[in-house]
Amino acid sequence: MIKKILVSQPKPTSEKSPYYDIAERFGVELVFRPFIKVEGISSREFRTQKVSILDYTAIVFTSRHAIDHFFTLAKELRVNIPEDMKYFCVTETIALYIQKYVQYRKRKVFFGSTGRVDDLLPTMLKHKTEKYLVPMSDVHNDSLTNLLDSKKLIHKEVVMYKTVSNDFTEEEVKAFDYDMLIFFSPAGIESLTKNFPNFDQGKIAIGTFGPATAKAVKDAGLRLDLEAPSEKYPSMTSALQHFLLMNEE
Repeated sequence: MIKKILVSQPKPTSEKSPYYDIAERFGVELVFRPFIKVEGISSREFRTQKVSILDYTAIVFTSRHAIDHFFTLAKELRVNIPEDMKYFCVTETIALYIQKYVQYRKRKVFFGSTGRVDDLLPTMLKHKTEKYLVPMSDVHNDSLTNLLDSKKLIHKEVVMYKTVSNDFTEEEVKAFDYDMLIFFSPAGIESLTKNFPNFDQGKIAIGTFGPATAKAVKDAGLRLDLEAPSEKYPSMTSALQHFLLMNEE
């Protein structure tokens, strides 16, 4: 019987989160505790990549982390971002977050609607003469690079932040009594095996979001009990709700 679930993400900021509906409907306790955290790289680490921010006329942001660490690094490097710099963001939410650092002007901020770079490409192609800089995490694949290459856009991917294990305290290790763990990235699985080197899954259910995370679970020799998204259950909350319903029967 599943009564206590660890969700490896920050606690939802909205009280209307579907997670709270699940907790109430199924009488389960949900604990939000990220297994990983994001840290910025130092200006020294950045310089080893031999990239000059001012060589580029547009920045592509795929997350708020990317925005935070881009502007933090620029400040540390004493780089004054030009007023005419353009910003291309994968969602409107990310685009609006830019206001934290610069004055928001629609003529220089563009965004997609799906959260995928593919959706942003048509807009980027309308600005084909721009030189695009893409701040990234140290954990990434070449899919974005290959996509921009295929459209013959001038671009450069640069690491500006890194994903590290969010280590558990001794007290947290002793109190680790969950019936289910939910992960959203392969780095989360790495953190699990680092924090709990003798982890015995037993009856603990494991759920994942995304094919890469599912693969990481199997590669670690663990049992995967819930995999999302699927055609029928596109979100983790809808998949989790179905999983708990099936376990009640």
